[in-house]
Amino acid sequence: MTQIHTLPAPGRRAYPPRTSAFTKTFWDGLAQGRWQTTCCEACGKQTFPPRPICPQCWSDKVVWSPLSARGTLYSWTRIHAAPAVFAAEAPYAVGIVDLDSHIRLACRLLDAPGVTWTPGMAVEMAVLQYEDGPLFAARAVAS
Repeated sequence: MTQIHTLPAPGRRAYPPRTSAFTKTFWDGLAQGRWQTTCCEACGKQTFPPRPICPQCWSDKVVWSPLSARGTLYSWTRIHAAPAVFAAEAPYAVGIVDLDSHIRLACRLLDAPGVTWTPGMAVEMAVLQYEDGPLFAARAVAS
């Protein structure tokens, strides 16, 4: 599995994800720094978020496979007027990332000194390890 960098995050997740028996593998792996999703054995399609049935060929023969942790920032925005549950974290950046493995996902962008978010820039996935579990985010690739 692809290992991604883990960063400690203070406190608890503001809005923990809903997990199921099926997605437990993803979240447990993420807590250990593994970046993975499901891949259809019948047609080879990787899907994210992980799914028990392939959306391309409808096969239920899926296996866990590594995802590329590198990608390109497609678009982004900065949230200033956040929903109540995230108000203490505002302002913060969120974006759409195109992974090198041809998966597009939305996630938090980790601001850092000197980083100016620009569509087309290289990013990599990271784990934010909160007291109550992990979340994923993207950060700029150091040049």
